[in-house]
Amino acid sequence: MNIVILDGYTLNPGDQDWAPVNSLGKVTVYDRSSPEQIVERAIDADAVLVNKVILTESILSQLPRLKYIGVCATGYNNVDINSTQKHGIVVTNVKAYGPLSVAQHTFALLLALVNHIELHSQSVMNGDWSASADFCYWKTPLVELAGKTMGLVGLGDIGSHVAKIASAFGMKVIAYRKNPEQTHNTEIEMVSLEHLFRQSDVISLHCPLTEETKNLINAERLSWMKPTSYLLNTGRGPLIVEEDLANALKNKWIAGAGLDVLSAEPPKADNPLFAVPNCLITPHIAWASFESRKRLLQMVAENLAAFIKGEAINVVN
Repeated sequence: MNIVILDGYTLNPGDQDWAPVNSLGKVTVYDRSSPEQIVERAIDADAVLVNKVILTESILSQLPRLKYIGVCATGYNNVDINSTQKHGIVVTNVKAYGPLSVAQHTFALLLALVNHIELHSQSVMNGDWSASADFCYWKTPLVELAGKTMGLVGLGDIGSHVAKIASAFGMKVIAYRKNPEQTHNTEIEMVSLEHLFRQSDVISLHCPLTEETKNLINAERLSWMKPTSYLLNTGRGPLIVEEDLANALKNKWIAGAGLDVLSAEPPKADNPLFAVPNCLITPHIAWASFESRKRLLQMVAENLAAFIKGEAINVVN
């Protein structure tokens, strides 16, 4: 089995061990591959592993040996699924490797917004506390989460973990999902989307990106939110119309936003959210804890091993 990893760096920048994959065949790892390099690098591959490398019909048609694509992520929109079916290529993905890490990062963003830890730490380092006439001070209002309402859009593995953490903070949890009857947790109130936007103090997005959810957060729905509320997105960037969110933050329709994903990644330097107040952005790292990536690598290897045995699992095409 000739295995080629086309963009291994984000999964394993050097702190993981490729051993689970190495045990399955001859493995060649590339940190990154440009579109022009893919065919040359994968021409003799029986299997390729990719994270965000885009595999189109024009590329796949030039890889006659290829029989397997292992996506090192949950989303697989970077692979032309119709083309893989045409060429008889099995495609698998990995689910549920990082819900705990993503839920943790969701609250890291929220706590940064309501407690402003970095702002106050930098103030201390700049000498403000040493020069203070009082034993304490705060540079911006601080917000207690207990008693506030957390509104979750989507209630899968990640959303469910966020709900547990919110409850532990003493928050009321309400949620909207496409199939509310699938929720059996009586502590979570299932509500309409408009009710969620109007009543929540914090809205956190955990739904998949579909034609139905694309641009879910737009000017109209932002106008429904409380001026004291916060928006969090550790899901997918295109769930939000970024111009509309930038406008809402500039005009103080909402109190702040914490985002781990943007509509284009890497983003353009003129992204409208880079110049607005109280908007925290991290570079799509909610999934990337050491532990999460270790699980992901092991599950990628398990998917490939199952395919080699003729018992493919987690097939998406």
